[in-house]
Amino acid sequence: MTSALTGLVAFDLDGTLVDSAGDLASAASALTVELGGGALSREQVVQMVGEGAAVLVRRALTAAGLDPETTGATARFLELYDARMCDTTVLYPGIRAVLDALDPLLPLAVVTNKPEGAARRLIEALGIGRYFLEVVGADAAWPRKPDPAGLRSLAVHAGGGPLVLVGDSPIDQQTAERAGAAFVLAAYGFGATGPAGALATPYVAEAPSDLPRVIGEALRSGRLTA
Repeated sequence: MTSALTGLVAFDLDGTLVDSAGDLASAASALTVELGGGALSREQVVQMVGEGAAVLVRRALTAAGLDPETTGATARFLELYDARMCDTTVLYPGIRAVLDALDPLLPLAVVTNKPEGAARRLIEALGIGRYFLEVVGADAAWPRKPDPAGLRSLAVHAGGGPLVLVGDSPIDQQTAERAGAAFVLAAYGFGATGPAGALATPYVAEAPSDLPRVIGEALRSGRLTA
């Protein structure tokens, strides 16, 4: 990657920058048990992540044999999650080096379906807040992914160059497609449970160490925002 590149790189958070599956699963399982249902495994909860807290909670309650529309369940989940957000969550190995490599070259941002306050707290707790000019969360001014509005809002920082979204799930792929952005698949993430070929992108990072090279390829594609 060279400094001649222009554009902006946006990252998904859970399953792309951070491995948060353990803490999300712990909070979801604590919720279902508290409400009188069965405990949930990490593997179960991982399949529910990606479309925001409310969707995760409905899926968790359904899996536990509970009413998915239980009043107050999402708010209670967020309380449970906030209390353990950093218990086991870590950066994926090599992510800090990736951000160090990219930060001098291009503006970086986060676009997540996590509530923005929780996303910012987690990013700061892990010591990576300084890398991102914006953090776009699900409860911000824009609808949650796969609505492209949050990603498109970052185009003002791209200097006329392309947008790239790095993510681990079909939701991220759909967001990039709808925004007219290039999509880089973080195939190491917990959201990438199917074959890479199932997601429509030629840009695949099998490990975080692949990201600078693959992001460079995506930027050079010259794909512009819609």
